Amino acid sequence: MLLSGIHHAIQALKREVVGFTFSYPLQGQLHAARPGALDYYIVSDALFLEDLHFDAQGVVQKVYRAQGAQYNPLFIAWWGLQRLGVFHSTGDSAALKDFWGQVDWLRVHAVQRQDGAVVWPCYFDWQEGAALLKAPWISAMYQSVVISALVRAYRLQKDSELLDLCLKATKVFALSIEEGGVRTIMGAGALYEEYPVYPLPRVLDGFLFSLLGLYDLAVETGAPQVYGLVSDGVVGLRRAITHWDYRGKWSWYGTHGYLCPPHYHQLNAKLLELVGTLVGDQSLVAHAAQWLPSVRSQRDKLEIYWMFLITKNLARIRLPRN
Repeated sequence: MLLSGIHHAIQALKREVVGFTFSYPLQGQLHAARPGALDYYIVSDALFLEDLHFDAQGVVQKVYRAQGAQYNPLFIAWWGLQRLGVFHSTGDSAALKDFWGQVDWLRVHAVQRQDGAVVWPCYFDWQEGAALLKAPWISAMYQSVVISALVRAYRLQKDSELLDLCLKATKVFALSIEEGGVRTIMGAGALYEEYPVYPLPRVLDGFLFSLLGLYDLAVETGAPQVYGLVSDGVVGLRRAITHWDYRGKWSWYGTHGYLCPPHYHQLNAKLLELVGTLVGDQSLVAHAAQWLPSVRSQRDKLEIYWMFLITKNLARIRLPRN
């Protein structure tokens, strides 16, 4: 077992040496926060778009190594947002049709629980670091990216059912993991967990995406309870941000014990900048600026590169795998 783990680590090390780069095609859009905007906050022609399959209705399935093709609400909503962005910038009617195909799936597959919360579960088991999520499981990130997609669908058609689904989807952000929610306490604030299971994986980009979806809904509805969820999350973020910080230079991939690969780190920096700017917190914006790969010296890059390789491959041996 140990030899097999070492072999996998060596092969992974070879791939990382070839593929490691300090740049990634990703941009942020602050004007996506304007009332009525159809743009999304993150623009990338690569992020979250690998290993996708499309069913006969054009709905996205994510293809996993162990689980095969699965309907994951995150990737369905993400593909919809991508295609809506194409329509918004080019007027391509086929892209708009793709967007509505994803929205229709999300509408039909919304699950209303007995406690009144609306959720979009994943119906496959998932190993995340040391934690195992058993089907069906929910995610703060997935809920929020779906909310962002449905808010934009509402802006196009003014279908009040979509906003109703979004408001009910926020209920899990007020509930602890033990209560079937995605909320953990951080000082006077809260963190919203991409993977609400113990031991907590605490992946930063999932938390930050959660805040963007809640912010979208708050702007659209003006609902005090949604603004309250955003505020709780920002307070928790201020308190917890140092837990994700590596020497003021880079970010950790949650509690997994390894530095983020470059694309996730750049995503963390951009999301942190966006959230900080939206809520008017210059300390978060400044922290994001410290993380920018463009300000790293060659010595910093060498340190980060080797720390990533060492910590990532030790984690491959130490942690369970899907």
